[in-house]
Amino acid sequence: MKKADRQLLMLLGVALCVLVVWWAISRGAAEPTALPSSTSSSAASSPSASSPSASSTASLATPASGMDTIAESQLPREARHTLDLIRAGGPYPYHQDDQTFGNRERILPRQRAGYYREYTVETPGSEDRGARRIIGGADGDRYYTDDHYDSFRQIEEGR
Repeated sequence: MKKADRQLLMLLGVALCVLVVWWAISRGAAEPTALPSSTSSSAASSPSASSPSASSTASLATPASGMDTIAESQLPREARHTLDLIRAGGPYPYHQDDQTFGNRERILPRQRAGYYREYTVETPGSEDRGARRIIGGADGDRYYTDDHYDSFRQIEEGR
């Protein structure tokens, strides 16, 4: 292969890399799309809710985020304990707690980098951290997931 051919291939490779980076950055700047109603309603009827009737009353959409909600009183006992730890400023049981949550799934409302923090919700019987988390926003908004970021419900604290 001639030197000119190698240089052309290298230039094409660099151009391709630039396009991929540009695409990834521009995709990240796009506003997130709303979840289909079937996804958000299935999150509201997850097995972690304390009862079927509690699930149905806890899935009202809030105007601020447009997400399904869950009353604090309807969260599992372990999630209410995690909320107490967050309010007290720790200490947290896992070193990953109170770390930045990147919202890579783009399910939560789009915010500036570093806005969200992640907290583990104990899962009885799990040998690791499990799938349950509370994500807290810098403005006090909090979200619960019991399926490791596949869906979220905004927590209505004090209810």
